[in-house]
Amino acid sequence: MRGVVDTFIAPACLEEIELLFQDEYLLLISKPDKLLSLSGKNPLNKDSVHYRIVKDFPTATLAHRLDFGTSGIMVVALDKYVNGHLTKQFQQRTVTKVYRAVLRGHLENDQGVIDLPIARDDAIFPRLKICQASGKSARTRYQVEKRIESPARSLVRFTPETGRTHQLRIHSHAIGHPILGCDLYGDDDSLNLADRLMLHAEFLNFVHPMSGEHVQALSPCPFPQG
Repeated sequence: MRGVVDTFIAPACLEEIELLFQDEYLLLISKPDKLLSLSGKNPLNKDSVHYRIVKDFPTATLAHRLDFGTSGIMVVALDKYVNGHLTKQFQQRTVTKVYRAVLRGHLENDQGVIDLPIARDDAIFPRLKICQASGKSARTRYQVEKRIESPARSLVRFTPETGRTHQLRIHSHAIGHPILGCDLYGDDDSLNLADRLMLHAEFLNFVHPMSGEHVQALSPCPFPQG
């Protein structure tokens, strides 16, 4: 993306990071919406999950990220071995991730799989695009939990099988039901129906790198669901 400059300046996030669990190896936290996972190159985008966490936990590293507008659960490693173990689990797709989202309109089917490859879109940074020719495999399972009237919205449970950047947002847009509040892939109607991105990382299931036990972590959805 030569010549492309990211001019985004994140607004101040006044919400605190919630600490859900802590041991000597890792943290489970809940990220507020409108907070970067990592600090940006622009010095005005210094505030982030990592920037805040290392003040109290200097060795902390992020094994994965959430988009700026997405709230919810994250796992943070406290040493290099734990980070490597967790990163490998995410790369091998053995971590179960569940998200809640509110989409514009009513989905036709109660459940299904969105299987559409995602590629970089150099023409419209930082957007991505669906591309069968050059895209990387991306699969998302969904289940409609509730259909809401006036205006028509759907509360959806997403279980992504892959972890592509913007995957849930671009997949929702591709099937004609953008996530409310999505500034990159939404439309005027979906943007006007919410004051934030209505996407929340609610659940993680992974193997603890040291004990070998399965960890089931929950961060209840904070936004109205009906």
